[in-house]
Amino acid sequence: MTIRNALMAGAAGMALVAGAQAAQAQDITVGYFLEWPMPFQYAKATGMYDEALGTSVNWVSFDTGTAMSAAMASGDVQLSVSQGVPPFVVATSAGQDLQALDVAVSYSDNDNCVVQEILEIDKDSAAELEGKRVAVPLGTAAHYGFLEQMNHFGVDITTMDVVDMAPPDGAAAMAQGSVDMACGWGGSLRRMKDYGNVLLTGAEKEELGILVFDVTSGPATWVAENSDMVAAFLGVTAEANAMWADEANHEEMLPVIAKDAGMDEEATAATLETFVFPPVEEQLTEKWLGGGAQDFMAGVAQVFVEAGSIDSALDSYADNVNTGPLETASSGM
Repeated sequence: MTIRNALMAGAAGMALVAGAQAAQAQDITVGYFLEWPMPFQYAKATGMYDEALGTSVNWVSFDTGTAMSAAMASGDVQLSVSQGVPPFVVATSAGQDLQALDVAVSYSDNDNCVVQEILEIDKDSAAELEGKRVAVPLGTAAHYGFLEQMNHFGVDITTMDVVDMAPPDGAAAMAQGSVDMACGWGGSLRRMKDYGNVLLTGAEKEELGILVFDVTSGPATWVAENSDMVAAFLGVTAEANAMWADEANHEEMLPVIAKDAGMDEEATAATLETFVFPPVEEQLTEKWLGGGAQDFMAGVAQVFVEAGSIDSALDSYADNVNTGPLETASSGM
């Protein structure tokens, strides 16, 4: 049995959960990132989601999680896969009624800031970053990580020239030497590293409590009206993650994921090695969606408030996490 057939068997149960509603459902549009390879792209490329949901799933790529929020606010996108928690928090703090539906990926080593090599600045001389020009995609996980790292090193960011740039633009600015530091993720981060060095490794960031993870998100009203479809979608994602967890499946899955991500296989494999995809049962524990994610969102919001990036934080982000569809998906697997 091929991986696709195995996934189809698992997804069939979720298709039954969706029932007649999914069969009659209108097409939906889902946002994702290029150069951000994940197991769900195997299911995406092989039609798994269409089969399980009983409708056509349209996919549109974005450069930042903030752009995903805007697309969901306008109704152009119904779900976003791997939206960073910081842009999610920025949107919900401003009143956008979004909900986190699962933990898409954890990746402390694949979201970071890079300092121009010629400056010879490392973690022992980070104070020298004051007065420097840095490219940061504002309101994203990279922005949060930048603020937390500068706070850790005691760097006064008010002395810095912080320029809002999407990661691909930040990588280009690094290559041109027009910024002293740039922050980003995925393929852009790899290109940034060609010209500089990171201040802290992923493990070092985690020791400081600087977590980095993404969620699958969607507008609360749409999710409530299409809960069975959302459960089916999350079920397919979970099946793909489970298949990738078995190394025996990598040979078949890797080329498909790489092509869909717009990357070569070597870079895709290297990126995936830095990713962790928590299984559903773990996602539903206190560490993640059972309370930890909500507390982390509150912490991210407070950092942004203190930095002047957002006006205020919500009293609680509990209503912005909805485990219902994921629990339904889990029961059908």
